[in-house]
Amino acid sequence: MEKERKSSSVNVVVSDVGAWGMNIISSVGIIMANKQLMSPSGFAFAFATTLTGFHFSVTALVGLVSNAAGYSASKHVPMWELLWFSIVANMSITGMNFSLMLNSVGFYQISKLSMIPVVCVMEWILHGKHYSKEVKMAVTVVVVGVGICTVTDLNVNAKGFLCACVGILSTSFQQISIGSLQKKYSVSSFELLSKTAPIQALSLLILGPVIDYYLTGKLLSNYKLSSGAFFFILLSCSLAVFCNVSQYLCIGRFSAVSFQVLGHMKTVCVLTLGWLLFDSELTLKNILGVILAVVGMVVYSLAVEVEKKANSKIFPGKESLSEEDSQLLKEENGESGVNDVELGKSIG
Repeated sequence: MEKERKSSSVNVVVSDVGAWGMNIISSVGIIMANKQLMSPSGFAFAFATTLTGFHFSVTALVGLVSNAAGYSASKHVPMWELLWFSIVANMSITGMNFSLMLNSVGFYQISKLSMIPVVCVMEWILHGKHYSKEVKMAVTVVVVGVGICTVTDLNVNAKGFLCACVGILSTSFQQISIGSLQKKYSVSSFELLSKTAPIQALSLLILGPVIDYYLTGKLLSNYKLSSGAFFFILLSCSLAVFCNVSQYLCIGRFSAVSFQVLGHMKTVCVLTLGWLLFDSELTLKNILGVILAVVGMVVYSLAVEVEKKANSKIFPGKESLSEEDSQLLKEENGESGVNDVELGKSIG
């Protein structure tokens, strides 16, 4: 019995590492590919929203082929749930794109960093989650560290601020909803993605060119597609499949807060690759920020691991469960005095 429990724990750890690894590698890869595709010094494909529509189209196609081949099952999820989720997800994409256009890069980075505390507050409101001093401290260290690395100027205007708020709230709510929908309808991450991707693809392919024209003043029909640009579009779409799948997988296994915190490892990787590959400026401020961010991520991971071990003493074998599963198990057992997920304070 003990051997089986240890084997299960090892398998879960390997799966967790694999999910995070896939997300980090695919996310950093797609950023690098998009930088070459969209930058004026590259192929100047300035249609970000339409490109996202291409991403979801390929993802939807992969899901369709997988279902047809019998590699994945298809469980029922009400259409209204899929529609509102897709609307929120598209609001997230559009809001962040408009925020980047209307605000300075510095304020855009601040808005991305603010998603961590926003997710914490929303999970507290929606799911009654509480957080310990250790987790709050780790989150603060990560936010400050990444902020030191990325934030330069903070120019903002009323329209830009409104778009940033829409992007932050919709992104946070979308990421929380991914885990909730998976648990509610007992669907896997890939099943949920396969059901929402076609809706997002269709809507973004229709609205994307219009939004991109408003953002850039350029028409998609006037773009001269070269073989090089076509290759990077295909590369970007291929990486997007892994990025989308791993995002749903990570949030399903962990929580939206964990995804946000550890997800900033991607920011650190992008900055490092920028210094190595694109001759970006490397300063002492950047180095200190990266170190601080990494320390915060390590502290956060240790804090969550301590909570899992504490829970495993109460529910044997529980260390092999995801954070959301742990919370569900507590609710099913009527446990109100046990610490909530992420080193939470006692609720009862």
